[in-house]
Amino acid sequence: MTAETGASAQIRYETPAPHVARIVMARPEAHNAQGLRMTYELNAAFDRAAHDDAIKVIILAGDGRNFSAGHDLSGDGGETWRDFGTVGTWAGFDAQGAEARYGREMEIYLEMCERWRNLSKPTIAQVQGKCIAGGLMLAWVCDLIVASDDATFKDPVIDFGICGVEFFNHPWELGIRKAKEFLFTADEIGAAEAAAHGMVNRVVPRDELAAATLALAEKIAAKPAFALKAAKQAVNHVQDVQGRRNAQMHAFSLHHLLHAHNELIYGMPMDPNGLPEAVRDKVLARVARAKAAKNAAG
Repeated sequence: MTAETGASAQIRYETPAPHVARIVMARPEAHNAQGLRMTYELNAAFDRAAHDDAIKVIILAGDGRNFSAGHDLSGDGGETWRDFGTVGTWAGFDAQGAEARYGREMEIYLEMCERWRNLSKPTIAQVQGKCIAGGLMLAWVCDLIVASDDATFKDPVIDFGICGVEFFNHPWELGIRKAKEFLFTADEIGAAEAAAHGMVNRVVPRDELAAATLALAEKIAAKPAFALKAAKQAVNHVQDVQGRRNAQMHAFSLHHLLHAHNELIYGMPMDPNGLPEAVRDKVLARVARAKAAKNAAG
């Protein structure tokens, strides 16, 4: 196996077996939370594997206890879109009002996920521990999901006044009624339940996860490369003619309507009532002071 990573890299690229690439999110101290840097490093790694004719299957994995805690809410460490090569053409990152947020989330969440979903080669998510919010998006863009028996899945963003994560694939992952329950309650579901609803392909013991995922990748990699690409495109097309893409764009618009609503009510893009108590109280106090000052000013 070969592994490569740069000095500041948040992604590790490995070739654990012939015709198999493994892309590893390497931020275990942050539970593999995804910010700008990780997004663009993931994209570069996916492109590298896609453009390498020797690679037939791609695994996406994460170091540490958890697969991914979702979007990195701590910020981007001073980096901006100018520090990376943008992929989409929406832009507007420096605009005023809702345009800047819409452009950013179109670039690094919705359209990047759509791009990864449509990679020509089969992809497998290797999921352990927590897979939360934006972490779901990273798993869902993959064609197959192999989960450890202790893996759990959760989209808690309704607690923050948002209708679901940006890559809104819930109905296609869980079915209509389970998707509604998953969103309405923000409850966590385990790997076995996710498998029962068709979201997860295989559930294996935690200590067998890497080996089981690699064995599945090797089995698939033994098939003809062009046939694999065609089979993937055929199944993805079935989802798309069912209206998946149109539905996602509608959900993305609702997502941003709610961001704007929260900004008007709370002065921030999310409902602070969903934050931990200590943080919530500070934010609500700040909101109350801002409203009082505005009223006093007439």
